[in-house]
Amino acid sequence: MCATSRADPLAVGAQAPAVTGLTETGAKLDLGTVYPKGYTLVYFYPQADSHDCTVQGCSLRDAYQDLTGKGVTVIGVSTDDLATQKAFKEKNHFPFTLITDKDHTVINAFGVPLSEQWGTGLRAMRESFLISKEGKIVWRDLNATTKDHAADVLKALAKLGG
Repeated sequence: MCATSRADPLAVGAQAPAVTGLTETGAKLDLGTVYPKGYTLVYFYPQADSHDCTVQGCSLRDAYQDLTGKGVTVIGVSTDDLATQKAFKEKNHFPFTLITDKDHTVINAFGVPLSEQWGTGLRAMRESFLISKEGKIVWRDLNATTKDHAADVLKALAKLGG
């Protein structure tokens, strides 16, 4: 059984939400304080340590120097709990922050739909948002890829002149 709740994802040009999430370390992170530092990639994925989510995260990990060289801060978000996010990050040597969003605060703020497959609970759909230092969404991918995720972000940055 699979059910999906459709939301209206934030559009390009919209103000990105200055919402606070809980990182894999247990620290609170106000996204509004991250945006002014440069570009921010907030990417949502269904389940830590699943095959496709691992491939997606590793794509961003492997291109991390290229992304940070263009001023991008990477933040991953899923409904997984703190311990699961921490283990996922450590196992795959992700150099970026992961947010545990059990209460869907960040997910709902971005308008990311949730999907429920029997027995797994509600999971965020795979979507990505690139935010400018002014806090505006400048690119989004509502069907984010896995292995080509970083390449897609880098292409978007090139079109933006970044």
